[in-house]
Amino acid sequence: MSIITNLILVGIGGFFGAISRFAVSQLVKKRYTSPFPIATFIVNLVGSFLLGYIYGSKIGGNLTLFFGTGFMGAFTTFSTFKLESTQLLLNKKIIILLLYLGLSYTFGILLAFFGMKLGTL
Repeated sequence: MSIITNLILVGIGGFFGAISRFAVSQLVKKRYTSPFPIATFIVNLVGSFLLGYIYGSKIGGNLTLFFGTGFMGAFTTFSTFKLESTQLLLNKKIIILLLYLGLSYTFGILLAFFGMKLGTL
């Protein structure tokens, strides 16, 4: 498999992942207004589980590049997570910040683990 093929697979996967993230975020933000960054929280937890599942299932090759690296890489959003965390800190919403960080890391790791386990079945 050539590097060009790999780049195309990751790029196309990333294109669809970014669009999906935007759509899910917009849908969640329309339905739930809260100082807690619920849209990014949901996207990242779903992404943690799905990425764990992809790697646990060992689909490998082109599918891992497309779905794992491309789609899930663009669907999940670590930079937005950090930006929102910083904004909560700057706005002195410390309780919400601590909840966001604690829940995101705890459930993100657990869901990735469960996804990996489910993927091996």
